[in-house]
Amino acid sequence: MRWVLLIVGAIMTLIGIVWALQGASVLLGSPMTGKPFWLIVGIVVAILGVALATYGWRRQSTTPQ
Repeated sequence: MRWVLLIVGAIMTLIGIVWALQGASVLLGSPMTGKPFWLIVGIVVAILGVALATYGWRRQSTTPQ
């Protein structure tokens, strides 16, 4: 489960960064370009992704060693 959280968190972070950059008109060529809504949504998704990945990283393994 730990790896799933890390992978999903990393993917969410990357998607959030792309959305934020499109909303900020840094990445062009999308209907999302220049829309402040996508800047805000991208930042929120990126923060949630970092939080999820951090939780997955810090989570203790449930299998005995």
